[in-house]
Amino acid sequence: MEEQLTRLNKYLSEVGYCSRREADKLIDAGRVTINGEVPEMGTKVKKTDVVQVDGETITNRKEDFVYLAFHKPVGIVCTTDTGVEKDNIIDFINYPERIFPIGRLDKPSEGLIFMTNDGDIVNKILRASNNHEKEYVVTVDKPISQTFLERMSKGIYLEDLDKTTKPCIVKKINSTTFKIILTQGLNRQIRRMCDYLNYEVLTLKRIRIMNIELDVPVGAYREFTKDELKTLNELLEASTKTHESKLVEREGRTLTKKQIKPKTEEPKESRSTRRINRRRD
Repeated sequence: MEEQLTRLNKYLSEVGYCSRREADKLIDAGRVTINGEVPEMGTKVKKTDVVQVDGETITNRKEDFVYLAFHKPVGIVCTTDTGVEKDNIIDFINYPERIFPIGRLDKPSEGLIFMTNDGDIVNKILRASNNHEKEYVVTVDKPISQTFLERMSKGIYLEDLDKTTKPCIVKKINSTTFKIILTQGLNRQIRRMCDYLNYEVLTLKRIRIMNIELDVPVGAYREFTKDELKTLNELLEASTKTHESKLVEREGRTLTKKQIKPKTEEPKESRSTRRINRRRD
């Protein structure tokens, strides 16, 4: 049976060392070796190969990473700066290993937030253009109208951010509660959108991020299941490819525009110049 080979940049990403783009930079700089030799870009490795970065042997650290689904309570701040904020998420969880939150959830809000020590997956999830779904249940201070639902779903212009929110899915649960699915993460986005329409958010709870749902009590956490992690990585891989292809397409359009030389027009004669020229003729 033929041994499976993996491209070097993909290998470094899969073991959790860095992203593929960062791996390409390391390889190009000659900082990566395979069995003691500096490889070319695009080289493939097998399981028995010894891969090193700056002389450090890279092992399959991905298996040792921590991935937690945590139910953040109201009042806890999503920061790793334990010296500044006493109600920070790190001290609250008190996990035996160094972990950090992926993204954030406002202090007055509760719900699902991911905790990990895998920097590569953090970058992929936080990339806004990947359009990862996040689902919330929101209660407001007065009855929800059909106009409110329609305007929220079509997008709201947030003047202080000078941005219009992306179209999203909004469904009414009862007279004052609705469910909303976002694919972007602007600061205090839902609260800002509601405020624009003269509604005040009373409670906000995130119940899903991508394929992982909130299913633990307030203040508790659990590890991702193997199936959840597998599906999550598949979603991230697909969206990363889409993101990279868009970047290439955008760079191609920019290059094309630069290559097109603007038409040069001869300067037009003024009326007085034309009169002088006629006299000379």
